[in-house]
Amino acid sequence: MTPLAFIAQRWTPSPRTLRRAAFSAVVMTVVIVVTGGAVRLTGSGLGCDTWPKCTDDSLFATPEQGIHGAIEFGNRLLTYVLSAAVGWAIVAARSTKPWRRGLSRLGWLQFWIVASNAVLGGIAVWTGLNPWTVAGHFIAANALLTVAVVTWVRTGEGDAPPRPRVPGPVRKLGWALVLVSGVLIVAGTGVTGSGKHAGDSSDVPRMPFDYTTAAQVHAAFAWIVCVGAVAMFFVLRVVDAPDDTRARARDLLVVLLLQGGIGYVQYFTGVPEILVGVHMLGSALLWIAVLRLALSLRERPRDAAPDPTRTDDAALVAA
Repeated sequence: MTPLAFIAQRWTPSPRTLRRAAFSAVVMTVVIVVTGGAVRLTGSGLGCDTWPKCTDDSLFATPEQGIHGAIEFGNRLLTYVLSAAVGWAIVAARSTKPWRRGLSRLGWLQFWIVASNAVLGGIAVWTGLNPWTVAGHFIAANALLTVAVVTWVRTGEGDAPPRPRVPGPVRKLGWALVLVSGVLIVAGTGVTGSGKHAGDSSDVPRMPFDYTTAAQVHAAFAWIVCVGAVAMFFVLRVVDAPDDTRARARDLLVVLLLQGGIGYVQYFTGVPEILVGVHMLGSALLWIAVLRLALSLRERPRDAAPDPTRTDDAALVAA
């Protein structure tokens, strides 16, 4: 018997607990994205000389490494908190009665992304913060956020085949928004990789792009997302979409408005560190909003047959 099966025999999480476990992974993923940005913005990317140790002789940051070592090592420690959150989600999914194997697979996928991205972060240190490796590290974090959000949403659904809640063209528009938003995030790594915040005070290589051009390309994709979000907002009202879907379209517009404003302010004020950090938080919130909107365009009903081991609290886990 595996440890997970042993726990599952003795514990059955409530739907609320399952949903909270999945949500904790979402929250910690956002935290690790923001704190990872703080490492770069404070010039602490090479605060630890190597990986997986902080120095050749010490697993921990040493006083000689100063504040930069403490910041970099602190971000590494948060990976363990993230792993704990993902582990909680895995245990809760495995212990649910009946066992929802799809949720367990999503939980384990998060675990493997965390592990692989930790290695990718180590490679970024080994390569002296090569901008392409740093960009890949950030994109992998967003891949983790994608799976974490999908897991969170799925905890509030059943396991029946998905069925549409809006007409086909509207669903296509929703997934087109996801695609363009993904391109927007990737384009943002080009702005970062060619900009002045290299992550360390030493001579760190940059991407061979003109910063102004990269920023303009990024802004162009942002405007495409804005136009698509506005169109979705009004189309959902025309087709009389469910209230929760329309609310998520509204939330997306609010996040886009704030994120776009921050982006332009930081560009015209010389890219101050604090605004870049807030912009990174906005990027994560934007991605969550886009995914939740697209996923709300379909539903997975719960099984018709009631499960005698569960209480009737479906309202607590409504998407």
